[in-house]
Amino acid sequence: MNSKAVEILEFNKIKEVLKEFALSDLGKKKIEELEPYMDINIVRRHMRETTETRAIVNRSSSVPLHSLKGVDSIKEKLSKGMILSAEELESLGSLLKDIKRLKNFMKTKEQIAPTVSSYALSLFEMEEVQMEIEKSISRGMVDDRASSKLQKIRKRIFILEERIKAKLDNILRNDKYKNYIQDSLVSQRNGRYVIPIKSEHKRTFDGNIHDRSQSGSTVFIEPAEVKKYQDELEQERFEEEKEVYRILSELTAIVASYEKELSLNIEGMSYYDFLFAKAKYSKSIDGNEAVFNNNNVIKINDGRHPLLGSKAVPLDFSIGEAYRGLVITGPNTGGKTVALKTVGLLSMMAQAGLHVSAGKDSEFAILGDILADIGDGQSIEQSLSTFSSHIKNIIGILDMADKYTLVILDEIGSGTDPGEGMGIAVAVLERLYEKGAIICATTHYNEIKDFAKEHEGFINGSMEFDINTLKPKYRLNIGKPGESNAFLIALRLGMDRRIIERAHTVTYKENKDYSSITFEQKAVEKSYSDNEKSKHSEQVIKIKESNKINRNIEKQKQKPLFDIGDSVFISFMNRTGIICEEENSKGEYGVMVMKKKIKISKKRLSKYISKDELYPEDYDFDIVFKSKKYRKVNRLLNKGNTDGVVLEEE
Repeated sequence: MNSKAVEILEFNKIKEVLKEFALSDLGKKKIEELEPYMDINIVRRHMRETTETRAIVNRSSSVPLHSLKGVDSIKEKLSKGMILSAEELESLGSLLKDIKRLKNFMKTKEQIAPTVSSYALSLFEMEEVQMEIEKSISRGMVDDRASSKLQKIRKRIFILEERIKAKLDNILRNDKYKNYIQDSLVSQRNGRYVIPIKSEHKRTFDGNIHDRSQSGSTVFIEPAEVKKYQDELEQERFEEEKEVYRILSELTAIVASYEKELSLNIEGMSYYDFLFAKAKYSKSIDGNEAVFNNNNVIKINDGRHPLLGSKAVPLDFSIGEAYRGLVITGPNTGGKTVALKTVGLLSMMAQAGLHVSAGKDSEFAILGDILADIGDGQSIEQSLSTFSSHIKNIIGILDMADKYTLVILDEIGSGTDPGEGMGIAVAVLERLYEKGAIICATTHYNEIKDFAKEHEGFINGSMEFDINTLKPKYRLNIGKPGESNAFLIALRLGMDRRIIERAHTVTYKENKDYSSITFEQKAVEKSYSDNEKSKHSEQVIKIKESNKINRNIEKQKQKPLFDIGDSVFISFMNRTGIICEEENSKGEYGVMVMKKKIKISKKRLSKYISKDELYPEDYDFDIVFKSKKYRKVNRLLNKGNTDGVVLEEE
């Protein structure tokens, strides 16, 4: 099936879980290759196999299956004419034992699993091979009993080793060599027994040097007294190797003569491993057998998403008889997407011969493909927006859809202007219906609900929502369109009723009074506590105070437009004047015009001649702006003569 749908619907995750129930790598490989079958009879056969194997698992917890570890290497060696090792032959013997046990086990299950148990009849016990391996191999080695010659050789090897050890023991305990010996320890070098001798005595001690220590202080010498025995021992070991090789060669030849039977046994055991993995998985999800049809009808009773298990709310779903198109509406996180994925995944599982996590008598159509558009599918590498990604996927779906496909569209038309998105959604649904596809779609658009209500072959559905608890019930109602709960939810959460009523007017172009609406339960907790609100008010006060201080500082830093003494042009009088007073809070300057002081807005003034060009530095501007009388009184005050003198500000 479509690889994108397999990924979106998480069929690969089901296979990963299924693999955990398999013992052999070959069984896991079969699971990895598992895909929905296209022939209804093949699908029914695989479903019947799963059902029969599940019946066995329900009665027997222990099934004599073999892990088949190393069988690939054995088959490869046989095909190349290579000799099998003792470990490989022992593993093969273990497999043949389990083949025999499995055949006997299956004979007792003919009543409950007639088809599956019959597969064991095609397995070969290969008694000759098993007996020869049991006789010749033990604990991963060729046993002494494999041949009388090997038995004699190993007996001689044992005697020679004992003689050598006795000789070496005498040397170690002999006082003559006490000062020569570095350590009373016998070791082996190059397959020969040696004694550690101090390096300074290597010429005194009679024997052949085979090795030295890293420091050079010790040499490992084979004493001359044992050389003869060790030469004999080496020859016997060579003879042992030859005999072992001969035995392994004969055993391999016997196995090779049964190469075809062995291949059938391996295939049979791996297939049983595959079947029992499906059965164990079925038990883990409390799965049931499904029935099939070629009429594009899907009926699911108490369906649960297998990856959610007992947490999933059972889904009752049907499509394909009175209608081929279902449009589901409801709030976000209400379970719409899970419902779509459950329908798609259970269809895929059933068609692959797996039991489904649904009630008995659930029925599925044989589908040529499942095409799905779920999730935003954004790709950074391809620089696709959410809407662009949806459209690209839907274009592919429209191209492939036909009467053999189930099309799943989540939030169709979303990600763009609502009006245009709604139009695209309706047009896509119409085209898919014309192509004969089974259609399951979700949406938030009211117009699409109206479309489904009026269009032949479509039906509305909705996810239930509890307005009192503000929680979705995750239950699908087919035949009932979803209602928009946004206003009621906002009201339930404490939003001002007047805002809700205004929102209703804007949305539906009609007035509605929400004052009569009450709720059974107490409103949920507010997002912000009184303490947080109080803290917010304090922070706002601090910001205002800070802004005020900063404005004053900026004002003080700000250089005035005009200085006292500047000549300015007065726009509305079309003449010049002299600045005699600084800017006040209203943005006005005092200007001396025609020997009169008047207040003029700075917006009506422009600098004509700077005071620095008109007057010398430290010029006394009282000469210009004050009367002669004022200047005389001011001089008296500056000299300290204050008796009866009063200075009136001009």
